[in-house]
Parts: sequence; structure tokens; C-alpha cells
Amino acid sequence: MVSARIKTPATPQGKNLRTPSSIAAKATAGQSHLRILQTTDLHAQVLPFDYYTDRQVEGTGLARTASLIAAARAEAQTCLLLDNGDFLQGSAMGDYIAYDRGLNMGDLHPIIAAMNTLGYDAATLGNHEFNYGIPFMMAAIGASNFPFVSANTLTKRGATVQEDERLLPPYVLLDRMVQDGTGKQSPIRIGVLGLLPPQIVTWDEAHLRDRIFSRDMVETAAALIPEMRQAGADIIVVLAHTGIGEAAHDIDMENAAIPLAQLPGIDALILGHTHLVFPSPYFEQTAGVDLAAGTIAGTPAVMAGFWGSHLGIIDLLLEQQDGRWRVAASRSEARPIALRDPETAARRPLVKSAQPVLRAVQGAHLATLNYMRSPVGETLKPIHSYFAMIHDCQSLQIVCHAQSAFVAERLKGTVWADLPLLAAAAPFKAGGRAGPDHFTDIPAGPLYQRSVADLYCFPNTICALHLRGHELVEWLERSASAFHRITPGQSDQPLLDEAFPSYNFDVIFGLTYEIDPSQPARYSADHRLIDSAARRVHNLCYNGKPLDLDAEFIVATNNYRSSTQSAFNSFIKTEAVLQASVTIRTIIYNYICRNGPLNLVPQPNWRLRTFPDTSYCFDCSPRALPLAAQLPGLTLEPMGSTPDGFVRFRISA
Repeated sequence: MVSARIKTPATPQGKNLRTPSSIAAKATAGQSHLRILQTTDLHAQVLPFDYYTDRQVEGTGLARTASLIAAARAEAQTCLLLDNGDFLQGSAMGDYIAYDRGLNMGDLHPIIAAMNTLGYDAATLGNHEFNYGIPFMMAAIGASNFPFVSANTLTKRGATVQEDERLLPPYVLLDRMVQDGTGKQSPIRIGVLGLLPPQIVTWDEAHLRDRIFSRDMVETAAALIPEMRQAGADIIVVLAHTGIGEAAHDIDMENAAIPLAQLPGIDALILGHTHLVFPSPYFEQTAGVDLAAGTIAGTPAVMAGFWGSHLGIIDLLLEQQDGRWRVAASRSEARPIALRDPETAARRPLVKSAQPVLRAVQGAHLATLNYMRSPVGETLKPIHSYFAMIHDCQSLQIVCHAQSAFVAERLKGTVWADLPLLAAAAPFKAGGRAGPDHFTDIPAGPLYQRSVADLYCFPNTICALHLRGHELVEWLERSASAFHRITPGQSDQPLLDEAFPSYNFDVIFGLTYEIDPSQPARYSADHRLIDSAARRVHNLCYNGKPLDLDAEFIVATNNYRSSTQSAFNSFIKTEAVLQASVTIRTIIYNYICRNGPLNLVPQPNWRLRTFPDTSYCFDCSPRALPLAAQLPGLTLEPMGSTPDGFVRFRISA
């Protein structure tokens, strides 16, 4: 057991904020209260249930958020409920509907059924809506009882924003009634504009090539806001599926919240994409942010976490000026559905699931359970991803072996068949922002469909790339940016950069190498080249010999990585020699069926360089404690538990 507690500054929910009813209470004659409610990044997580581990969990699920929605609506006369995108993909239920049950035009997707039940007013698209292809997405949203908007999802890009042709309407105008402090009712027109990252055309290139185009979010909003005003919008709400990033605007930037907030004419900014919470102490050092007011560059803003973890709320005090409503005051908050117990760090639910939402998805839930419990094979040893960010990982080994076997078979008889075959994969479930339960953990014994999904939780398809040795080096250098730079001789230095998502930490099986975190990173967490002289990857070998930088290789990988390698890295010119519509999850399933029972033997792949009198800090699940002593080459010492439920380990040689 770990008895120590790692201290962090207390951050009580709502600190320095007024009570939820304060804006409404301040309204006088000619002033009215408008409340905007937000969900974001639901990822088809309707129920507080983990299909990978077959158990109920706390802290996730729109069914729980629904109870907060009901309470928030009861506190205000006029509310809008909006969703900020990434609602369709990201859970076992979502994948089951997409790949096994299917969805035809007119069918009701369970996440849409839940949203219809809750009476959403409008929603926008996120990048993950396209993961299953355009026909599936359009069938899903076609059954909604509320409008979808997306201003920069284009079917044809014009010379100007006004000349763009779009997949969906760019905005919607909602006519509502508001009540002032004396009880007088007045009409108000609210414009809701939808935006998403332009990178969709890269991330889902296989689905979107020559069909969908995009445009910069800030450019799009700046052009359309005056048009919305001319159409009579009193208040403009921007549903931007984007996070809080750099303050300076860069064309086609992915996380454009601050430049958007700086645009004139936006009355409320609804954010998401990065799975963070705003307002929260995470952003207390961000320039232009006022956490007490819940504003960015003076614009009211909110971001409601992910998987239904929070309900975002913006309260606007409105007053009429020159015949139009304007914002006189505001406050923002993100209400959680669960909190961690300060003693045990376990999540404690604050609300119960709403029964109407449970009923709306009950059939899909039971069908998903039945599918996920289907037997697949057997493993003689446990499989987990607890240490995937600091050491060789057997869960990735399975993925890479399955990818390699599939690609080798498909390339037989081609000009590529005789080239050395490697495989790349990343740990999708490695804690991070998703919390200490977000790891692959499969016990020895029977394997089920849920085990396959636990190994590979994204709907990526198989690809194979033709690369040279020097391009492999760049690929690995980008992965090596996952670590903070450490100083030899110092103790307990944070190792992992939390801005670097684990799904970008590719390892390449078939090579052996060492990562030296004492060296500066060559790339930033968002893929930019920041130090052309920096090198962290050392002792890179193939078949026990130093890698020939001009040698040719085939790398089995996924469609997402195939699309992003060249886009993110000018040193890599990818040539796809195989692109198939087969999901990697299907490939893993077939591999297990053919090769069971699995008896994994660890294969040396990469290691983290350590130094005398030097230690790093690494946060992991408490369930990793009994396994820490089994990690060869590294010494892990538990230091205590963190307020967010992780166990912190000290790593030394």
C-alpha cells in the first residue's frame, strides 16, 4: 500500500465564482438572463460503463451529465443546450454500431437517441465524426431533432469564405424568449456558428480525400459574424471544436481559442477537443485568461472536459441597447458529475444517471455487452500498458506482430515483398488526462472481443509505408518529444510532457534504440521542429547493426499515421504501398484466432537512458504497483498517490 499523499494546491470547484443564480438575481428592468449549457467530446460515452473491463465506472457518461442538465435548466428561465462535437466515435458502443450492427439512413444512433431525449438546441461536428466515413455520419445526424452546423467543413472551397460550399449550414439562428427582472418577456435571436480543426482533411484523408475540404477557423468566423449580425443575431455563440493554444493566430492552427476570443462580435465561446476543463486551474498561467470571470481575452468561454465528465455553463446578463441585446456581465463554470475522494482518490459520483437517457440506449447497451463478451481466444500471460511510456510494452508487441503479419501477406509477389518489414504502434491507453483507470489491463486466461478493443480502441485501418532510414529517425525523434528535458544529477524530475498525447508516442518494432531525455527535444508536442540540431534517439540499430540511413524499409502502421507523417514532418515523404479498409482491430482479432493461445515473450525494442544519481517521476495506475518490480533495466519506487488518483513512481537506473 502507498500511504504518502502528494500535495498540490487546493482547487475547489467554483472558487471565486458567484453562486449559480447570481446573474439571474441581478437582472432588473430591461435586463435578462440567458444560460448556455455545453457538452463536448462525449465520444459516444452515454453510460457510466467501461465495456473494455465490463464494469460500471464513475465520472463518465452523458446519462450522469443529464442530471446536471436538468438541475441547471431549473435555475434559469431561458437555456440553450449545445454540443461541441466528437460525439459519435470513441466508445465500444459507438464501434459496435459502426462495424457490426450498422446504421442506415433513418436509423437512430444511441448517442443521437440520448441527445434527442435531452432536447439539444444545436450541435457542431468534431474531427472524430468522420472516422466512420461521411455516409455513416450523415445517417447518424440525419435522425437528430436539432440542427447541426459546421462553417468550415467544405464540399468546395471558394475564393472567399462567402463562396465556400458546405456539407452543413454554417450557422443557425435560434429565436427564443427571455424574461427581464420585472417578468416582461422579450424576443431574442441567438446565432450559433460551428467550427472544427482544418486538420480533418489530413487526419481522415482516406474518407475525405477529394470530398471534403476545410478553411482556417478564425478566417471563417471573422467573415461570417457580420453576416450573422445582418441576419438579426442579437447574441453570437461560437461552437468551436478547438482547444486553448497559442495566443498568436497561425493559419489553420488546431487550437485556436485565443485568436477566436479576440475577434469582435463573439458573445460566448464554447470549446473542446483537448479534453480539458475551462475555467480550471490548468489555465491559470495562460495569458489573457480570467479564471474568476471565466473569460478568454474578455470573451465568456467554457470547456466541459470529455465523456460527459462536466457540464459547461455560461450565464449571460443581457441588456438592450439601441434595439438589440448585448452582454452586460457573465460568468462561466464547469460542473463535474463526480469528484475524487481526498482520502482514497476514488471517484465519487455527485449525481445519478437520468432514467430517460438510460431507457433511450438500453437496447444498444445490451447488444454491445453481448458482442463484447464474445470469446476470441486465450492468453497465457497478462497483457497491460502500464509502463508503455517508459519501457517495452507487450500490448504494443501484439499490435505490431498482427500488423506485420497482415502486411507481409498482402505484399507477397509485389516489388515491396523483399524489403525489411517493420511495424509502428502507439499506446492509446496510457493514463494521462483520461485518468488512472485508462490503461489496457487484460488478465491471463480467456480473451474476448472486449480484450481486442482494449488493445486497440480506435477504428484505424491498416496501411504500409515505404521509408528510408533517415525518415525512420525523424519519426522516432518526434516520439521522443514526449519527455521533458531532464538534468543528470538531479532527483525526481517530471518525465512525461502532459501536452504530448500518448497516441503520438509511436514505437517501431524491428528496430532497437535508446532515448536520451537529457538532450533537447527536436520537435514540440504539437509536431513543430524546434531544434534542428537536437537528437534524442541513439544507438538505433536494425538486426543488431547501426541503421543505414539510406536503406529502404516497409513500415506497417495505421491510416491516421500514414496521413499525418508528411503533414507534420517535412523530413518524411511517405509513400503508401498498401492501403486497405480492414480495421486494425479486425487484424488483431484474426491474429489471436490463428496464433492462440498467446504466450508473449518480451522482445527488446527501446529503452530510456538513465544516469547516475538521477531520478525521474512517472505517474501510473495504482494497479501497476505489484508489477513495478518486474520491469527489467529500471528501478521503480512508489512515492505516493496524487490527488487525481495516480501513483507516482521514482525511476532510476
